[in-house]
Amino acid sequence: MGWSFASEVSNTHDVWVITRSENQKSIEDHLARFPNPRLHFIFQPMPWWVRVMFPGQAQFCRDTRYYIWQHTIVKTVKQWHEEIGFDLCHHVTWVRYWMPSGLRKLGIPFIWGPLGGGDSSPWTFWKKMGLYAKFAEAIRVTARWLGDHDPFVSQTANAATLACATTEATAKKLRDRCNCPTIILSEAGLTQREFDVLGTTEEPDDGKFRFISIGRLLHWKGFHLGLRAFAMANLKNARFQVVGDGPELNRLRNLARDLGIADRVDFTGRLPREETFVHLKKAKVLVHPSLHDSGGWVCLEAMAASKPVICLELGGPAMQVTEGQGFRVRADDPDQSVRDMALVMQQIYSDDALRERMGRSGRKHVAEEYLWDEKIRHINELYADLLGQRTARRPVPAAR
Repeated sequence: MGWSFASEVSNTHDVWVITRSENQKSIEDHLARFPNPRLHFIFQPMPWWVRVMFPGQAQFCRDTRYYIWQHTIVKTVKQWHEEIGFDLCHHVTWVRYWMPSGLRKLGIPFIWGPLGGGDSSPWTFWKKMGLYAKFAEAIRVTARWLGDHDPFVSQTANAATLACATTEATAKKLRDRCNCPTIILSEAGLTQREFDVLGTTEEPDDGKFRFISIGRLLHWKGFHLGLRAFAMANLKNARFQVVGDGPELNRLRNLARDLGIADRVDFTGRLPREETFVHLKKAKVLVHPSLHDSGGWVCLEAMAASKPVICLELGGPAMQVTEGQGFRVRADDPDQSVRDMALVMQQIYSDDALRERMGRSGRKHVAEEYLWDEKIRHINELYADLLGQRTARRPVPAAR
């Protein structure tokens, strides 16, 4: 998302991106092959002691490194602002409203977001979670509570000229603490090339009707709910494919075995993006029952591939998948959601016309709302409005 925002905005603006120094080689290698004179990078290193004290990819360590890094960039962006004279600043990643931004002290129009994090797993779903999943959810709730009471997050909220939320739940959180306007702005988008690639068709080699789930195998992605629904639907000539890797892999394998569907479920592991697209195009339906996804990029990819989406009526996916492009299943409790998803699977399995109609509607929806060209047009309008307000408040100095 960060790369897409920066590169797309640089088509119409001069852009300076501050990012971690770990990204420097890959970015410079890319720019050596594809020069972009309007896209500039400031590489800010992570303090060595932070890497030593918080190593690895555990969520707590990643969050802590990010939090500290945001404080280290304040001095750097101030120095660059004195040299360049930025017109506005835009905090794009990470997508969390409870984390501070190092851009908060520049004193120029400041867009904060798109931001997520306001959505939560319904309490009724906690009872069916394993101990580790409950612990992870508790850590997330605690981190959000700390962010709600963090003075640096409050400073960020007070400095924002415009706040952007990915979902209504996050928008409510922002409206409660920001003095600026809050709008809905999805973090997700597709390039025209991705849209075109996903528009081509692929047929499964075995002729099976395939449901597919794609993503990191984390407890809150809800893949266990999809497997339970698939087992309950008991569809002949149907298979379920899980693309991705993560800590829930063994639990999902064991669940498929316990449900008696192990011979009809394929775990492919993590795949390159292009290969993932091939599997998505061979599938008939995407199953994405995430519990608190702010974005749900894979839902857009599925709709671009003319695949109906089955999701829960929660978070970003529920905002992306509107009526006629898939099914948004109520999330009152896990058993109810599984039963409703199983009924939906049976319906869409047996109704080719419905599936094709939803597929066409979904692709049209992505083309009109979620291609980067359209998103950047909207973002440019926001920039123009903010700069116009700034001009009204602060007259342009006379030329020397």
